[in-house]
Amino acid sequence: MKCSVIVSTYNRPDALNAVLIGLSQQNFHSDWEVIVADDGSRIETHSLVESWKTRFPTFLRHVWQEDVGFRLATIRNRATAKAQGDYLVFLDGDCVPFPDFVSLHLKLSEPGWFVAGSRVSLAQNFTKELLTSLSPAECVYWNSVQWLRARIRNQIRGKIDGAFPWLRVGLSPLRKLRRYRWKGVRGCNIGVSKEAYLQINGFDESFSGWGNEDFDFAIRLIRSGSLLKDGRYAVPVLHLWHPENDRSRLPQNLDLLNKLLNSDRIRAIRGVDQYF
Repeated sequence: MKCSVIVSTYNRPDALNAVLIGLSQQNFHSDWEVIVADDGSRIETHSLVESWKTRFPTFLRHVWQEDVGFRLATIRNRATAKAQGDYLVFLDGDCVPFPDFVSLHLKLSEPGWFVAGSRVSLAQNFTKELLTSLSPAECVYWNSVQWLRARIRNQIRGKIDGAFPWLRVGLSPLRKLRRYRWKGVRGCNIGVSKEAYLQINGFDESFSGWGNEDFDFAIRLIRSGSLLKDGRYAVPVLHLWHPENDRSRLPQNLDLLNKLLNSDRIRAIRGVDQYF
């Protein structure tokens, strides 16, 4: 089974570089590819991706769209239309993966299920320290003692889905207990078969601006018969700090989500089918 990792980004080449470092160091050596899904970044991001292509361990593609506002659903669909993989892993361009990220996503994959991974949020000063260092992805190799020190030094924000980022718990039936819990899904770390993605017509481009496109996606997947498998303590990512996104479109997006909840619709209104 070929895997396509789709990395969404917008004008943050320093964070994207850390993510590409993490992906370049994966312990997965089967057939896979990486697609940078670029929501209208300036030339710096294009130059970064080009510089990586000659040294990246697998095929690396850059899919760009014009910058006319936050259109995350659109660029994810455009990138998916170019994807060659049977299995899709969506990763945000500010979320650094651990070396076992791809291999464990595929171990968790199962017909009739999609995987929602977790994220460990890094503090503002620690994020700046990492991104200005010579090894911006070095902490993916930390041991438990180093992570405990980071916790004590407040380098990690909040309660952390992963108070234990290094911990890997066995792939047991317990992961299926929250199979209908769409509210726990974050688009920054999702694994889904391409077949299931196409069945629901991908992300709904009716959502523009920040918010709720991930919940819409998860609800429609669950309705279509692809249930949620919990990827906590298996496929975490390190979420680099950034200022809060513009949330001015949140009321309109919430209205769209409520309309979906009051319907039985499965397919996106404006989805990936327009790119084939």
